[in-house]
Amino acid sequence: MDWTLDTARDELMALQRKMAAYDHALGLLQYDGATTAPKETAMNRGMTFSVLAEEIYRLSTAPETVELLEFLDAHKAELTEKEQRMVYLLLKDIRDMQKIPMEEYVAFQELLVQADDVWHKAKDASDFELFRPYLEKIFDTNKRFAHYIEPDKDPYDHCLDQYEQGLTQATLDDFFGKLREKLVPLLKQVAAKPQVDDSIRFGDFPINQQEVLSYYLMKLMGLDLDHVGLSTTEHPFTTSLGSHFDERITTHYFENDFVCSMYSVIHEGGHALYDTGSAEDLAYTVLDGGTSMSIHESQSRFYENIIGRSRSYCRLVFPKLQELFPQQMAGRTAEELYRAVNKAEPSLIRTEADEVTYCLHVMVRYELEKRVMAGELEVKDLPAEWNRLYKEYLGVDVPDDKHGVLQDSHWSGGLIGYFPSYALGSAYGAQFLAKMKETVDVDRCIENGDFQPINDWNREHIWQYGTLYTPAQILERTIGAFHPDYYVNYLYEKCKDIYGLE
Repeated sequence: MDWTLDTARDELMALQRKMAAYDHALGLLQYDGATTAPKETAMNRGMTFSVLAEEIYRLSTAPETVELLEFLDAHKAELTEKEQRMVYLLLKDIRDMQKIPMEEYVAFQELLVQADDVWHKAKDASDFELFRPYLEKIFDTNKRFAHYIEPDKDPYDHCLDQYEQGLTQATLDDFFGKLREKLVPLLKQVAAKPQVDDSIRFGDFPINQQEVLSYYLMKLMGLDLDHVGLSTTEHPFTTSLGSHFDERITTHYFENDFVCSMYSVIHEGGHALYDTGSAEDLAYTVLDGGTSMSIHESQSRFYENIIGRSRSYCRLVFPKLQELFPQQMAGRTAEELYRAVNKAEPSLIRTEADEVTYCLHVMVRYELEKRVMAGELEVKDLPAEWNRLYKEYLGVDVPDDKHGVLQDSHWSGGLIGYFPSYALGSAYGAQFLAKMKETVDVDRCIENGDFQPINDWNREHIWQYGTLYTPAQILERTIGAFHPDYYVNYLYEKCKDIYGLE
């Protein structure tokens, strides 16, 4: 093909628009399957997935696509910074995809549709054996694809790198080691103190009123409801459909506990703020959206915990709770809410865990994934090992698979290597807070219900760039060197306040 730089640039944007359209279609299928689709429709979605996946594979690896990108790569000195990054990311993905046989790539996409459907059924029945054959294939496929793409690299390091560029087990072992060294003694100090009364969160909370609360929370944090939708699902998640102009978040309501959905909405809302905060000229390109899952989780955990579980925030939203649940909140106070949502106590469910114990939940998943990927643990033995580690790390007994190994949807989606992002993101968020406070009166903003300065800071330093910069570059540009101590100190100060630690 006789390209000129101008025609190649036009074709680059056209290629990305077409890819975004395919992603939009696949995203709608996934979203529908997880929210409103009838139970026995996975086979239908799987067929459509396989056809679209084959089209994506053919488009991505087509000779004319590769030729276009290689032409642009050869002229990268003449491209803008954003164009250079687009070409780099597209070429990397295509070269990785070329190493995977098309029939295996398509089969894996279809497998994930089936696995998600079976996971829902297995969780309902608390029956890991129902899900086990699919999970075995998912782990095996991740190992095989890792060997295809980077044969000289540890397969699990390859998986980790997909969610946080440059992340390795060595880095995580050091990170988790430092957290364990500090958090385990902190948890022991908390356990020795009188426990917090969290009864304010339990009772009869009608779902229709909780839904009103959800939309109130979304508006409060600055989400544009013309571009961000809300649905219900078994396991809350956020997805962008085609671009940051169409963002969907989900939650799960429990009539006896309003706090679960409340913080799911704030967490997923943090993801949505990041995605919708991408610069408009990044729409329908590979630069649209978050740069890594750890940076993404830094935003969701920032809004959920650092903002949402602060005393100022509890004071801010308490009048709304009194309005929506007048009988349940009668005689209660904002201080009771603050203490209840910060109660530190080992528990079964990661998404409902307090900030002090949360990373221990992530460590369990990291240890299990690492061992399965290394061939040191078989998938069939995951439930027993899960239960053993929960007893060892958190001191709790797991009653069944539903509340244990089947509680998360990530493995059914093929997301091996994702879980550490939650712990890293939590730690990043604490350091972002410290930097933000240098120029923003965060507490005053929360007290006034004015999240604009907070959102503007995040947009300026993180959101607007999409994937233009690597996670390491975002950290360097924003906070300099990353230090987990910011996170540990943040947790200690909160526990000191609530539990009266020395």
